[in-house]
Amino acid sequence: MKSKAANKQKIQYRIRKKVSGTAERPRLAVFRSNKSIYVQLIDDSKGVTLASSSTHTEGIESGNKSTQSKSVGLDIAAKAKSLNIETVVFDRGGNLYHGRIKSLADGAREGGLKF
Repeated sequence: MKSKAANKQKIQYRIRKKVSGTAERPRLAVFRSNKSIYVQLIDDSKGVTLASSSTHTEGIESGNKSTQSKSVGLDIAAKAKSLNIETVVFDRGGNLYHGRIKSLADGAREGGLKF
């Protein structure tokens, strides 16, 4: 019987086979822990992180985890706009697309990112 972590890693590998970021359209990678949520804009062709944000970043509104996730999405969208990035590839990191992951994506779309 496989562990929960092994199953999640299998899902992550399956997603990463299909999703890759470039300089014009970087990968929006999401990591969700029990307390926080972290997001990065990654150019996989160079192997460089272009911008990052998390719930530990200053200026992120407090509240429940979903509202924090939405403000992280808005923050990463603002950082992407300052780098002249409008479209990204969304990498949910093996998490289901609901709850905090969905609110982060909605916040990024509200901020002007397209994916």
